[in-house]
Amino acid sequence: MVPNSVVVTIEKPSNFSLLEVNGSDSSLFRDKQKAASPKQFSWVLLLKAHRFLTGLSWLAMAFRAMFASIKKRIALSDVSEEEPKSRGRLYRFIKVFLLISILALVLEVVAHFKKWNLQMIQPWEVQGLVQWSYVAWLSFRVEYIAPFVILLSKFCIVLFLIQSLDRLVLCFGCFWIKYKKLKPKIEGETYDTENSSSFPKVLVQIPMCNEREVYAQSIAAACELDWPMNRLLIQVLDDSDDGNLQLLIKNEVSSWHEKGINIVYRHRLIRTGYKAGNLKSAMACDYVKDYEFVAILDADFQPNPDFLKLTIPHFKGNPELGLVQARWSFVNKDENLLTRLQNINLCFHFEVEQQVNGVFLNFFGFNGTAGVWRIEALEESGGWLERTTVEDMDIAVRAHLNGWKFMFLNDVKVLCELPESYEAYKKQQHRWHSGPMQLFRMCFPAIITSKISMWKKANLIFLFFLLRKLILPFYSFTLFCIILPLTMFIPEAEVPIWVICYVPIFMSLLNILPAPKSFPFLVPYLLFENTMSVTKFNAMVSGLFQLGSSYEWVVTKKTGRSSESDLLAFAERESKSSGEEKILRRHSESGLELLSKLKEQNVPSVKKRNKLYRKELALAFLLLTASVRSLLSAHGVHFYFLLFQGLSFLVVGLDLIGEQLS
Repeated sequence: MVPNSVVVTIEKPSNFSLLEVNGSDSSLFRDKQKAASPKQFSWVLLLKAHRFLTGLSWLAMAFRAMFASIKKRIALSDVSEEEPKSRGRLYRFIKVFLLISILALVLEVVAHFKKWNLQMIQPWEVQGLVQWSYVAWLSFRVEYIAPFVILLSKFCIVLFLIQSLDRLVLCFGCFWIKYKKLKPKIEGETYDTENSSSFPKVLVQIPMCNEREVYAQSIAAACELDWPMNRLLIQVLDDSDDGNLQLLIKNEVSSWHEKGINIVYRHRLIRTGYKAGNLKSAMACDYVKDYEFVAILDADFQPNPDFLKLTIPHFKGNPELGLVQARWSFVNKDENLLTRLQNINLCFHFEVEQQVNGVFLNFFGFNGTAGVWRIEALEESGGWLERTTVEDMDIAVRAHLNGWKFMFLNDVKVLCELPESYEAYKKQQHRWHSGPMQLFRMCFPAIITSKISMWKKANLIFLFFLLRKLILPFYSFTLFCIILPLTMFIPEAEVPIWVICYVPIFMSLLNILPAPKSFPFLVPYLLFENTMSVTKFNAMVSGLFQLGSSYEWVVTKKTGRSSESDLLAFAERESKSSGEEKILRRHSESGLELLSKLKEQNVPSVKKRNKLYRKELALAFLLLTASVRSLLSAHGVHFYFLLFQGLSFLVVGLDLIGEQLS
């Protein structure tokens, strides 16, 4: 039994021992008396001191190595392309905000260690310039800054909850589709394989611009599509400005044409309008009027041979169907942390957003590639326009306003690549978030005056554009990167813990559900999404107010990777067709000779370096400064969030995520 009480008496100041245990079973403890001598106590203290000094030295070495790495990265970095953006208004605002935060932190640290209790100090009792500055700051903060910050934080929290509710409804829609097994079905009979004239004529377009790494594999994948050759035409739309690369692509097209493939090469002399201008020029050819459908495949997309047979039949017996969109699948999703995080976002986009909108609304944003359009729908909607950098969303909105329906096939996947460097991903995201705001300004009058139902108009304006394209980047940046660190210096406007912890984690869990293997990356995903908010916010503002950077178009860098499954499937198909003429995914002999000649030329090599992103670095120091202030106030969750979010901005700002360039 447990003794009722323990009585400890001290015989000497330097030695204490257990003398007596009162209780019914106290006799059981007589042999377990313990004593601690001063020598043993000294050894314990020395051991603890040794452990503390060891940990301190390890931290010092770690910080020294980290700062040495940062110094080396700064010395070897390239900021030339980031310099114009860093001079923008957003960067200047962040710098001013950072300087004010540092000054406020210094005052707070001085007040903390001097234990100033300003509630007990009268104005005439203020001593020194520092204490007077601190009193003036508190007075100004309470009267002018705190009310505005409280109002803005409440507004952003409301937007945050609305967007979270929208995301939750989409997830419920996806669960319902899975539960009811709702899938698009082919209506009517399929095409007669023995009669090629029963197949509709299909045009396949491959727009490209300086795609040296992927042009061969994309052309080969299109040439291997399983469709009657007399009912198929492949257009290679080359906008490259490199003469040598033009010769290589033209030679690749010629080699496939010699093998019986109906393929043509097109190069524009006046290359305006980016991808939209390229597609518009190709659709102006006289022979296009003989074709019923057009499949668009970007240069790094490699469809399976049955791609057309899985998409085109859905148009049969469905005259209102204007677009069939396939899902993207990524060959390099496990290449690095950046590609893993992108895979989480895009899996949710296709599995949830596109599928739910396709099933319940028959409308979603065209992804620009891996889709098949009815040419009549394109022409009736005005064709490709060069007015924005998101020509795919532009044509989708105009087709929707004209009454055309869309279909998304989640089971039909097309291989492609993810950007492996942060520089390429940042430029891609800037275009993807500035273009929709340009388009919204231009399409708003047409949406209001269109003949579609009020529900569809409300969906387009409030959900498709405002909530998912404007509100999301606005509150992500404002709430988590500006208001939250600001509240560390303005305790009157504290952000609730459920806003910065519970709800974001729950929503991130929902985002990761379509990619269950990515659960270990939950926390990095949450931090990285907040880190990208500065890029998305800047792009949204530039597109909304038509600033110069909103019209930038930079081709996403490709590496030309191929998946093992794609290569094995190709080898299996080749082994089965040993009796027929083999079509290999490689250059022809003449192409190899041309390639060797081009390589012999002295082409100046450009040494690339990793970049510094100043907006991200400024936000990193701002959040770390706020985390120090949070530590003084003993804010547990707020401190850890600001600390790790600041470190996340630091890693991204130093370009330590994604592909590393030497």
